[in-house]
Amino acid sequence: MRAAQGQPGEDPIHTLRFGVNYTPRHGWFHSWHDFDPAHAREDLDRIAGLGLDHVRVFHLWPLLQPNRTLIRPAAVDQLVRLVDLAAEAGLDVLVDGVQGHLSSFDFYPEWTRSWHHRNVFTDPEAIAAQADLLRTLGHALADRPNLLGLQLGNELNNLVEHNPATVAQVDHYLDTLLAATREGLRPGHLATHSAYDAAWYGDDHPFTPEASARKGDLTTVHPWVFSGDCARRYGPRSPQVLHLAEYGTELATAYAEDPDRPVWVQETGAPEPHIPAADAPEFARATVRNAAGCATLWGVTWWCSHDVDRSLADYPELEYTLGLFDSAGRAKPIADALAETVADLRAQPPSPQPRDTALVLDCAPDTRSVSGPGGAYFEAWMRLRTEGVRPAVVLAARAEDAEYLAARGIKDVVRLP
Repeated sequence: MRAAQGQPGEDPIHTLRFGVNYTPRHGWFHSWHDFDPAHAREDLDRIAGLGLDHVRVFHLWPLLQPNRTLIRPAAVDQLVRLVDLAAEAGLDVLVDGVQGHLSSFDFYPEWTRSWHHRNVFTDPEAIAAQADLLRTLGHALADRPNLLGLQLGNELNNLVEHNPATVAQVDHYLDTLLAATREGLRPGHLATHSAYDAAWYGDDHPFTPEASARKGDLTTVHPWVFSGDCARRYGPRSPQVLHLAEYGTELATAYAEDPDRPVWVQETGAPEPHIPAADAPEFARATVRNAAGCATLWGVTWWCSHDVDRSLADYPELEYTLGLFDSAGRAKPIADALAETVADLRAQPPSPQPRDTALVLDCAPDTRSVSGPGGAYFEAWMRLRTEGVRPAVVLAARAEDAEYLAARGIKDVVRLP
C-alpha cells in the first residue's frame, strides 16, 4: 500500500512530507556487507507505524564501486531491494548515491586513497566515475513507483578537508553529477544534493549558499543544533533552538533565484547532551510546527530512525542517542511526539501566510558566519521572532527590488543597525 501523503511529482509546496533518515538497527550501515531483508522489513514497518510517509536511504560508496570502473550489480540490487521493501511498508524513498560521509565516518573506495589518491571533487576521472555510479543507480531505480529521487550523496562537503577545492571546482562537480543523475531518472523524480551547515555559515567555504539554493530540483537544509554551538550557546529550550529549522528554511529561500523554490529540512534531530532526552519530545513538536509555517517548506525528514547500538565503537556520544527508536527497536518518547505532530498537521494542514517583514542579510563569502548562531544577523532575526514577528530573509542585493519583494509578499524591509 502506498503512502497517501503525496506522490513524486505532485506540487511539493502544498503537500508537506514527513519522514525519517533510515539507519539500520542491526549493524548500522555496515549491515550492507550482509544485507538481511527481514531486518530491513522490520525496521521499515516500525517507521511506517509512526505515520511517516518516506525514508532517505544510504548505501556505501566502497561497496557499490570498489574499483573506479567497477559498479557491483549485487550491491545495486541490494539497494533496489531496499526500495521495494519500503514500498511494501507504504514508504516513498530518496536514495543518496555517493557515501561519502555518515555520522562522523568517511567512506572512500580504495581507488581514491593511499598511493592511488585522487581528489574526489577535482580529479576528472574521479568525477566521471561518480557520475557513472549515479547514472547507474538512476537507471536501476527509475521504474520504482515509490522513488522520490536520487541525491548525489550525504553532506559531501564534509570531505573538503581531505579534498580541497575552489568554489568554481565545486560548482563544476555538482553540475556534472546532477546532470548524470538526471540521465537515469524519469520526469517527476528529484535530483538533489546536500551539504552540512558550513555551506550556509562557514566563511569562505567552497560549497556556497548559492550552490545549495540554485542547483538541483529543490534546496536541502540540515539545521543542526550543534552547528555554531547553537544549543549550548542559547539553551535547549531557547527560541534560537526551537526556531532553527524555520530560520534555515527562510535563509535558504533568500538565496534562491525562484522565490517559490521548495526547501527540504532534510536532517534535524535531538542529539544528547545538546538536547536532553527530557526536552526531546517538545523540541520535535516545536521544530516541525515552526518549520511548517514556512511557505516554501517541502517537508521534514528526521535524523534518524534508530540509535546506534553501543556494541559498535568509536562514534561521538551523540550518535548513540539520535534515533526515534532505541537500538532494541523500541519507540522512544520523541517518536510518539513526532508521530502526534505529523498526524495533527495532516488533519489540519497549515496555511502559511506571506512574511511581510524581511530582515536584510548583507554579507560576503568571507563574512558568511554573520548568519550563523552567534552571528549578528542570526541574533537579530531571532529577536524579531521572539517579539512576535515572522521575519523573512532577503539578501541585500534584492532589498530594493520591488518586483521580487512583491512576489514574496514582503512589504517592510528592516536593516541591521
